[in-house]
Amino acid sequence: MNLLTILLSSSFVILALFLSAAFKLGLGRDLIITSIRAAIQLLIVGYILKAVFGFDHASVMILMVLVMIAVAAGNAEKRGKGLPHIFWIIFITIAIVETVSQGLLLGLRIVPATPQYVISISGMIIGNSMVIANLFLNRLKGELEMRKEEVMLVLSLGGTQKQSIYPVLKQSIRASLIPTIESQRTIGLVQLPGMMTGQIIAGADPIQAVRFQLLVVFMIMAAASLTAIILGFLIYPRLFNQNQQLEIQAWK
Repeated sequence: MNLLTILLSSSFVILALFLSAAFKLGLGRDLIITSIRAAIQLLIVGYILKAVFGFDHASVMILMVLVMIAVAAGNAEKRGKGLPHIFWIIFITIAIVETVSQGLLLGLRIVPATPQYVISISGMIIGNSMVIANLFLNRLKGELEMRKEEVMLVLSLGGTQKQSIYPVLKQSIRASLIPTIESQRTIGLVQLPGMMTGQIIAGADPIQAVRFQLLVVFMIMAAASLTAIILGFLIYPRLFNQNQQLEIQAWK
């Protein structure tokens, strides 16, 4: 795919701009900024990955992964603004999920320990964890606003912090995982996933592409579950003060 092809593909953006203007959706500015930002970010990442792949050194791979985790945590932090140490809670959560996932992949020799595999797969794990963190925090905030009295009632009856907040956590975790579960239900029937499609377009055997995609599907489901559960149990103690009273006023 050459530069001319990329320029021609921008016609899709022009179509979206036309539809936004025709129906007065007010999305023109966002579409332009998002498109330009995506192009710049992907070009920068492309050059960075080319350099990293050339180094082929463990320290460079680890640094790259840490930067990715930090960016993801910074993005998800916005959903939990006001909660104490929320950035580091998300950072630690994603780091644990990344370590467990890559540990299994490399420990069981499912994939080789090369930058091409480690960084590419890490991007999928970290990106998915970031989305789950956003969904979880958004749902947790909503659940707490609706069920605040229920939590306080359990506390007033002598219940522990965990006992009072567990139903809220459980519902928030379940809700944050629904998009991931639903997207996997119709995989292969309604949609052909990006990794599988990319391999097929590149000329890979479809069966081999399916095998790699299954790896990604199983990995993402596990990573999503780990993210929601770990994040939930790291966050809930920060929702209470020293007197075991629920405090969510600062969470905006």
